[in-house]
Order: sequence, then structure tokens, then C-alpha cells
Amino acid sequence: MDGVIGQILEKQVLSAAKAVEDKLDEQIAALERLDPDDIEALRERRILQMRRAAERRAKWRALGHGEYTEVPEKEFFSAAKASERMVCHFYRDNWPCKVMDKHMSILAKQHVETRFIKVHAEKAPFLTEKLRVVVLPTLALVKNAKVGFDELGGKDDFSTEDLEERIAKAQVIFLDGEGPANPSKQAAASKRSVRQSDTGNSDSD
Repeated sequence: MDGVIGQILEKQVLSAAKAVEDKLDEQIAALERLDPDDIEALRERRILQMRRAAERRAKWRALGHGEYTEVPEKEFFSAAKASERMVCHFYRDNWPCKVMDKHMSILAKQHVETRFIKVHAEKAPFLTEKLRVVVLPTLALVKNAKVGFDELGGKDDFSTEDLEERIAKAQVIFLDGEGPANPSKQAAASKRSVRQSDTGNSDSD
């Protein structure tokens, strides 16, 4: 039985390898068929894409993207209107919110396509009542000026990568990122929870 299973697996691996090889051959053949004008057109299109991406990142950074900053209550809605995607951490001075701050600081640098801010809940009574913020920390996930919530009250043993995936499901960040860093590499480095990495430094209220 083991021998039969081994043969089947071997055939599957060889078939997959052959498919990959055929695909590469097709791509190489397509490149070989290109004339100088085609190559120049591809080059110009790539340069245009890179220029537009750079302009987009510059616009985001001018709006405060790439950093994790605190804003007063009165600036929340203007910030939400200015940025297509925004994550807002409603916090107070306790340990779970400090853990969330560390995660948010990491993600803000990795995902320049999204603005990351925080609002002190106790200093924003109108906003917390209007948006029904009850449990802290609470994240407001804003896309095209629409607000959704991801309540994480009382839990601080999650990794930055876990939080990243939850926010990505709401389509407020892109998992492949738009920042200068390589999120796929940094996500692996941040897989261990921030709380675990700071054990012994807790000053919970």
C-alpha cells in the first residue's frame, strides 16, 4: 500500500513540476517574440506605474499615513473623510490599550495605504456615545467614511499578524501592504505577541 501511495505522490509531483516548466517555457517564448518597440513599451508602462505608485504614497504620507498618531475628538471625522481607509484605536490608559498601541505602531509603518490613529475615549464623550464605543480597546475600521468595529476588550495575547489579518478581512488594509517595508517578512518576525515580548515590563492599571 505504501508503495502505491508513493507512486501516486511521485506522479503528482512530476505533473506539477511539468506544468510549472511548461508555463516558464511559454513566458520565455513570449519574451523572445518581443521586438525592441514592444520592450520599450513595456519599460515605459512600468515606469509610469512606478511613478503613479510613488505619487500615491507621497499623497498618503502628506495625510499622516505611515505613522501612528493621536488626534482630538473634533478631528476624527475630517480624518475619516480625508483618507479612504483608516483604523482608529479608542483607548484609555490601561495595559490592554498599551499592547494595542504597540501593534498599531507596527502596522502603521507596514501599511502606508491606511491611516492609523488613536483617540482617548474618556476625552471624546460625543464620539464614543455616537459610535457606541463601550469596550476598550476598540478599533474603528473606516473605509470610504463608513465605520465598522472590531472589539478586542480584555484580550492582549494576540500577535500583530493576527490583528493584521482581522483588519484585512474588513478590507481596510492590503495584506501585501504598500509601505517601504516587506510585510511578509516583518509579519513573521512579529508573529510572537507583543505582550509576550514585553513580559516583565507590564504596568497594568
